[in-house]
Amino acid sequence: MGIREAAAWAAEHPAWSVLVALTAVGASPAVLVALAQLRPYLIPAAILTLAALIFLSKKKRPHEVEPSGVTEVEVSAREPVLEPAAAVGLAAAVEPPERAQQPTAEPARQVAAVAAAPAMAAAISNLATRHWHAEHPAPEGYKQWVDPLQRSPVFDQLEQLMQQRIVFIDGAMGTMIQRYKLTEADFRGERYANHGHELKGNNDILVLTRPDVIGEIHMQYLEAGADIIETNTFNGTTISQADYELQAPEEVFLINKAAAELAKKATADYMAAHPGEHKFVAGAVGPTNKTLSVSPSVENPAFRGITYDEVVDAYYLQLEGLYAGGVDLFLVETIFDTLNAKAAIYALEKFFAAKGVRIPVFISGTIVDNSGRTLSGQTNEAFWSSISHAKPLAVGLNCALGATDMKKYIANLSACADCYVFCYPNAGLPNAMGGYDQKGPEMAEEIRPFCEDNLVNAIGGCCGSTPEHIAAIAAMAKAYPPRPLHPVEPLLRISGLEPLNYNPDPANMRSTFLNIGERCNVAGSIMFKKAVINNDYDTALSIALKQVQQGADVLDINMDDGLIDGVAAMTKFVNLCISDPEISRVPFMIDSSKFHIVEAGLRCAQGKCIVNSISLKEGEDKFREQATIVKNHGAAVVVMAFDETGQAAGFEDKVRMCQRGYRILVEEVGFNPQDIIFDPNILTVGTGLPEHNNYAVDFIRATREIKRVCPGSKISGGVSNIAFSFRGNEAVRRAFHSAFLHHACLAGMDMGIVNAAQVKEDEYSKLNKELLEFVEDVLLNRCENATERMLEYATTLEPKCKPTAVRKLADSTAAGPKISPKVNPIPAGFDPLAPPADLQPVPNYTPKQDQLQRSPVFDQLEQLMQQRIVFIDGAMGTMIQRYKLTEADFRGERYANHGHELKGNNDILVLTRPDVIGEIHMQYLEAGADIIETNTFNGTTISQADYELQAPEEVFLINKAAAELAKKATADYMAAHPGEHKFVAGAVGPTNKTLSVSPSVENPAFRGITYDEVVDAYYLQLEGLYAGGVDLF
Repeated sequence: MGIREAAAWAAEHPAWSVLVALTAVGASPAVLVALAQLRPYLIPAAILTLAALIFLSKKKRPHEVEPSGVTEVEVSAREPVLEPAAAVGLAAAVEPPERAQQPTAEPARQVAAVAAAPAMAAAISNLATRHWHAEHPAPEGYKQWVDPLQRSPVFDQLEQLMQQRIVFIDGAMGTMIQRYKLTEADFRGERYANHGHELKGNNDILVLTRPDVIGEIHMQYLEAGADIIETNTFNGTTISQADYELQAPEEVFLINKAAAELAKKATADYMAAHPGEHKFVAGAVGPTNKTLSVSPSVENPAFRGITYDEVVDAYYLQLEGLYAGGVDLFLVETIFDTLNAKAAIYALEKFFAAKGVRIPVFISGTIVDNSGRTLSGQTNEAFWSSISHAKPLAVGLNCALGATDMKKYIANLSACADCYVFCYPNAGLPNAMGGYDQKGPEMAEEIRPFCEDNLVNAIGGCCGSTPEHIAAIAAMAKAYPPRPLHPVEPLLRISGLEPLNYNPDPANMRSTFLNIGERCNVAGSIMFKKAVINNDYDTALSIALKQVQQGADVLDINMDDGLIDGVAAMTKFVNLCISDPEISRVPFMIDSSKFHIVEAGLRCAQGKCIVNSISLKEGEDKFREQATIVKNHGAAVVVMAFDETGQAAGFEDKVRMCQRGYRILVEEVGFNPQDIIFDPNILTVGTGLPEHNNYAVDFIRATREIKRVCPGSKISGGVSNIAFSFRGNEAVRRAFHSAFLHHACLAGMDMGIVNAAQVKEDEYSKLNKELLEFVEDVLLNRCENATERMLEYATTLEPKCKPTAVRKLADSTAAGPKISPKVNPIPAGFDPLAPPADLQPVPNYTPKQDQLQRSPVFDQLEQLMQQRIVFIDGAMGTMIQRYKLTEADFRGERYANHGHELKGNNDILVLTRPDVIGEIHMQYLEAGADIIETNTFNGTTISQADYELQAPEEVFLINKAAAELAKKATADYMAAHPGEHKFVAGAVGPTNKTLSVSPSVENPAFRGITYDEVVDAYYLQLEGLYAGGVDLF
């Protein structure tokens, strides 16, 4: 290939050209990051050409990297539901503060009025899709897993805001800092006056040396309309700070803590000046200046400049500092290498577990050019599959592209993600000097199509953006509703550079079967094993590449051999595979019986892998521990049918062990059922041992039953195991594989470790019919001497012929095969794979029966509600206002000398003006109400404390009297209207305290009341209402 051809290829593949150029010229990782953000537009053509030549000289041919298309996801509308807590929150949000304090205000009634307003009706409708982040519902018969970590109140606050409108994120910090024209002295300050390294450009330390500048920038973004501001910690890790010799842990912790405190102070000051507005601080977690998926050395593509564990530790320290400073959420941003993001997620899960609390996480990737891929080569859907296990509150894209170029990738992400979606693009493309010329209104117009197409929940700005840009974007976007959340079809979603969404066809499982290439398994290929032992990784890579080219959907990688250092070999080989875009296009199955080797593989792969395998062999505690680690790495998992008693061989043991593992994974670890793959053990048949004869039948029957009792799970296995007895006879061995897959797929087998080329070639319908008869006699255990007959027939075949083109040996053709007659064959028409007639039902558990006696009102109300719509009374407060009662009315004789004003405390009127309350009850009954409510909306010690009437005996009396008054009204009405039935509902209001929201901006962990105090207050109210005779609560 000449210079022109190389340059042309480089122009068509800018992302890969940049990557190759950098490695070719020996660029440092820091340069790699910097140039990646400037994009290929600024890379000289000569470097691209040189890179292409170097790259192509090492490859037989360039790999065409195609941009992914937009995934179409069917979005189904959910039925609007307004939960009581949500209703109260919405009412509080629109109620003026001075009126909200008045006890006469009726939140329950106000909600109805709020719902009538179009803007709030839209917000209420959006509540139908709340809690997208909840775990997949547990399959029937299994308990729902509950995250043991406490969720911070910010989850609800942010979700409520993002369901009401588009949320605004701040813009570029670096762009704003440049306006201040700071000098080296500004960066040094007093703290670093004598530091031995130049510090200008290390923006993060300005939170210590020029906090006035950073605080002022934060405030400008808040004044411009930003709801979320980011801490100035893009490079706040020991890794990035090492460039300035400031990597000491205590220094990095301080930078992050100070940055968080500075941002929190800015939001607190702003909210104090703007009551009713809520602002949030996102702890910015940048990509570091190292990459875990790309080698900095052209000579050694398996080399990495840093280890996974070092990146995890660096992120963990940063999280510690940000959390100590009080951030509301974490933003993992500008991810050009997904493996770095996965390390950040692993650190986050470790951090949350240590703190016992979970705060929201946003994750933002970076598409480096119009190929639609990250710098490490992933499409954005593959990126989402790789990081979705973090269950981020929101996912998005930022940097590298302007809004126009970014839109189609946000559309793709919006379609495939079931969480909130955001973006903060650059202010257009950089000019020749690396600056940004796009103004705020122009950027806002480029972003408008995102809003018109309903693609985003949050918008901000990246490189080149300023408060002016954010203000323009906010002004434009306020007219548009936020993107509604939507469900995504539950599928096994794994990824390499590209996504693999496994969508099985129940009517033809063989057509959707996933071929897992077996030739990179030292137990599956002698050639591969020799290559690894001899350190011949070029040959090993060629084996991997050939499998992908021949149709392997997933690549199995196993290094379990006594002559191989498993961790070193796994690490090196996976790193090499990642460096080849054609091999790493497909997902990997990290395969080892030694879990530390599995972990080594997971630390190298940026895609979503499959782990093969874990089991109950070492007991449930070890199983949970390993499953949790796999989940935190974001991988799917193969579970072997193996427990403390040994390997499952028979049908019953296979089902029992798999169901036991499934229950633990779903109920106790919180695994997505779609990510659970069972290997019920494909064991060898045709060994001559009678106890082995039913192994294939047991596997196939177990496949059907496991998928029935473990909904959503998948079935896999090592297919070559079935015919180990016939190694050396290609036709027989391959026929066994094909016939076994045919029957196993009919029972529901999803995937298997196979020779991908052979299983595609050896289609079941093309197998030699005579050969197939002998093979299926063995597989299906159709007669006692099936193995002997198979061996007799095998001796008549040429050992290297194919099962679809059988050739007989010359000396056997004339005489014909000498085959023994069948001994004790199964009856004609009997199907050994059919489920038993006495099939046990899917496990079910008898629901606990309520031991308490039910009141007769249950049956009376249910009968009425089945006959017609039932009518409830209307507002009590509205009716009381008609009577124009005075303070004296509220006091009566009982409270004549009470020391607190009582007007407005409607509940006490049941004691001081029972005639008024009784009359109102009767009016509602005469109007047609079937159910009237007691006048006890504020009948708790908590609410009555506003009037200094919280004494338990007083509150009990109020509720008892209210119930008796309402019961008298219904009794009087029913006496006058025989045959009609009326009911009294004991009204239990929300109290004037909230358990989920802090009354203090400065201390979001604080609550104005305890859970137990609320329980006790309600209990006392229930006592009084019940004593007064209410029919229902």
